Amino acid sequence: MLKGISLLLSPEVLHILSSMGHRHELAIVDANFACEAGGPRIARLDGISATDILDAVLSVLPLERKDAQACWRMVANGNPDNETPIFEEFRRVISKREGADLELFPVSSADCKERAGKAYAVIVTGERRPYGNVLVRKGVVRAE
Repeated sequence: MLKGISLLLSPEVLHILSSMGHRHELAIVDANFACEAGGPRIARLDGISATDILDAVLSVLPLERKDAQACWRMVANGNPDNETPIFEEFRRVISKREGADLELFPVSSADCKERAGKAYAVIVTGERRPYGNVLVRKGVVRAE
């Protein structure tokens, strides 16, 4: 056990996060998300919400700051303007961990699935709320 590290981050997930390089993408997906065999590395954290996992991940993973976009959420019901409660929760976590200046951009369902399939890794959560999927791009750890 380590101190200062969220207990939600399993040894497998910590290994994934520490192995990621600058600009690699991570998908945090809901329990119903279909993951393809032979795709990116998959870690399962069943029973834990996507928002709690996002918070734990962002407690140790910096987000990219040089790109206009570093965080994405799946479009709900084919309408980028359709907001579900989980999207606001994702925004609150991102703002808490990385600052309010980072936006959460909509990405179509097909594009979200394609990007998750090309991501460095996918964390499958126990999230049951629809569209509980978020993608983040790793930034760099700045010198103190």
